[in-house]
Amino acid sequence: MSVLVASDLDRTLIYSAAALGLEMPDAEAPRLLCVETYEGKPLSYLTETAAGLLAELVRTSVFVPTTTRTVEQYRRIRLPGPAPRFAICANGGQLLVNGEPDADWQQRVRGALDDGCAPLEEVRAHLSATADPAWLLKERVAEELFAYLVVRRELLPEGYVKELTQWADPRGWTVSLQGRKIYAVPKPLTKSAAVAEIKSRTGADEVLAAGDSLLDTDLLLAADRAWRPGHGELADIGWSAPQLTVVEEKGVAAGEAIVRALGTRSSVTWARARSQIIRAVSRGRD
Repeated sequence: MSVLVASDLDRTLIYSAAALGLEMPDAEAPRLLCVETYEGKPLSYLTETAAGLLAELVRTSVFVPTTTRTVEQYRRIRLPGPAPRFAICANGGQLLVNGEPDADWQQRVRGALDDGCAPLEEVRAHLSATADPAWLLKERVAEELFAYLVVRRELLPEGYVKELTQWADPRGWTVSLQGRKIYAVPKPLTKSAAVAEIKSRTGADEVLAAGDSLLDTDLLLAADRAWRPGHGELADIGWSAPQLTVVEEKGVAAGEAIVRALGTRSSVTWARARSQIIRAVSRGRD
């Protein structure tokens, strides 16, 4: 029995300096491992304990990094352990196999977007028209699939995200606020669809998942077991589901707790499968 572990990255497994949440005395803070640099500077971290747990999880499961990042942004990350065979980028828009985009998957995604939602150009035009230079830092398009704004969170009007959501929803788009970024993503573009494709290719028996934002809800709902941290977009709205476990920790400590939970569940499933195989072999000898 094989286990597929699909986990969001930013603010779920890895954390920027601003998101670490190290509220304990400095002398008690955990040792950190940098797993991403950008323009020559350290950017993302996990605890050293989480790094060891993650390296073991990568070796014992079908571990799939599952992120809204573009392929270029994902490639900056150096997770511990062997390089995963599969990775999901652009919120499911890109399926990487051995580090390279899968052309067949790209074609299927493009067909789904063309049939199911308003064009990207319309959404970009609306974002440009409604964003105020007083709080807007950057406008970006990811993989020609979705758009996002980088904003000054402290200056963002309270009702902007709600108004944008109400505009986008009937046009087949989802809006999510994560840190300093406001994402506008087509509804057919989901992490769960890409995970289902990998499950089909690998023949995995169980899917475990983790995430912290609204863009992760489909992934968490599609999994057999799921986890989210005590912080983030989902925590803010108190989101839950029958198969979901909420870890109490916040910040980088939550990342460590989630990796430990994923590894424990994966090990239990593997041990159960091994026991079943041994029993089957024993019956065959009898």
